[in-house]
Amino acid sequence: MQISYKKLWKLLIDKDMLKKDLASKAEISSTSIAKLSKNENVNTEILRKICTALDCDISDIMEMIDETEGEKR
Repeated sequence: MQISYKKLWKLLIDKDMLKKDLASKAEISSTSIAKLSKNENVNTEILRKICTALDCDISDIMEMIDETEGEKR
């Protein structure tokens, strides 16, 4: 299983926000945004800040996907 942040990017589109807007509002670094863009591991504090900034739940910004499904996409 691996983590996907596609839900986060879709949510940003729905809210008409850019990644830099998210970084500013959530007070997170561009390095954290880059890690999220690559579906890399980030600290849970980063995820909490994002959820607080976007007024959403963790399941609204990430999901677990089967690695074989991820390869097909």
